[in-house]
Amino acid sequence: QLIESGGGLVQAGGSLRLSCAASGHSINTYGMGWFRQAPGKEREFVASISGSGGFKDYADAVKGRFTISRDNAKNTVLLQMNTLKVEDTAAYYCAVRYLNYGSRLKGDYNYWGQGTQVTVSS
Repeated sequence: QLIESGGGLVQAGGSLRLSCAASGHSINTYGMGWFRQAPGKEREFVASISGSGGFKDYADAVKGRFTISRDNAKNTVLLQMNTLKVEDTAAYYCAVRYLNYGSRLKGDYNYWGQGTQVTVSS
């Protein structure tokens, strides 16, 4: 089970930190991804991280503002979001890929969390 937390309402320019905690199984060797979905839009890639944490990938829209990391001791993946913009408003989902590397493709992931809402006001 993947459980996201940390979403909420924040003003533009502010920060939030999302957490994705896994229970029932270890995610320490698996690629993890964060995606987001705004109302009426497709779910889109945000960031991914390899099992070791040594390889990270970001969507152009968030590069330089968001940072993905993992704490394998806590079986958790984090997404630090800084300088938030109104267009970052969406439900954010974490997902696990049963390979060592993440991916930009939704279909490459094996299991998804239920999501956490992020709302950025102007």
